[in-house]
Amino acid sequence: MSAVVALRLPLDTDLGAFVGLLLRLGVPHRVSEESGEQVLWVPDAQLAERVRELYARYPEGSGEAGERRPPLGVAVSPARLLAGTRNWPVTALVLLASLLVALLSGFGDNLERVAWLAFNDFRVQGDYAWFLPVTDSLAAGQWWRLFTPMLVHFGVLHLAMNSLWFWELGRRIEARQGSLMLLGLSLLFSLVSNLAQYLFGGPSIFGGLSGVLYGLLGHCWLFQRLAPCAHYRLPPGVVGLMLAWLLVCLSGLIGALGLGQIANAAHVGGLLAGCVSGMLGGLLARRRA
Repeated sequence: MSAVVALRLPLDTDLGAFVGLLLRLGVPHRVSEESGEQVLWVPDAQLAERVRELYARYPEGSGEAGERRPPLGVAVSPARLLAGTRNWPVTALVLLASLLVALLSGFGDNLERVAWLAFNDFRVQGDYAWFLPVTDSLAAGQWWRLFTPMLVHFGVLHLAMNSLWFWELGRRIEARQGSLMLLGLSLLFSLVSNLAQYLFGGPSIFGGLSGVLYGLLGHCWLFQRLAPCAHYRLPPGVVGLMLAWLLVCLSGLIGALGLGQIANAAHVGGLLAGCVSGMLGGLLARRRA
């Protein structure tokens, strides 16, 4: 079934709060810019009519006190949420792949399986890990190692936190710029963050989506500053919180407390790459507008 137009609004209309309401209600949608207007699309005509009614009542995303979650008449069931992932296929695919890798690798405990996806192939002998040169792996055709460390997570909490952030940021980019853009950015940020960690940290066992997440954060942050749009408007304090956490990790405090080693170079590399892509994307979007 093709998408249906629910709303057409001027470009200067702030849809951020209303889009946030749709996200909270689990309503599948996307927003595009066409002929100098913002166009909000939904999967079917019935849902489009209900979204129009909702916008007429709650254009700012909420009603009076006690009506913060107005009923839309659409069941927000697991089935509806699952169907909604069709609007964010790359976001869902990355999260599903991360979960499968976590289960197959025992959340990082099965090092033999982790070695299949690690940036550096390695062999464990006793208490030591022997790393093979990256050039040897690439010469053998193992190009996937440049990207797949982003799917490897060490522990349930590691996977849960990264998945929540990817779900939040990935959907925004996929709704605003499309699935191919999110896939390309995720692979780019994974490549840059993995190379940065290898170059500055040397051969080691590292993984996780956090380098990609900092890239997505930087992308949304600068894109929004240069070309304001509803999807990239992050809640107040999010950018500051993430940057503060990055500084805490860079200080070495986390490792000193025995809470594990942090791939700081991957975080910084991903953030810088994301800022560059966000700046370029924002400038291009502003020029088109």
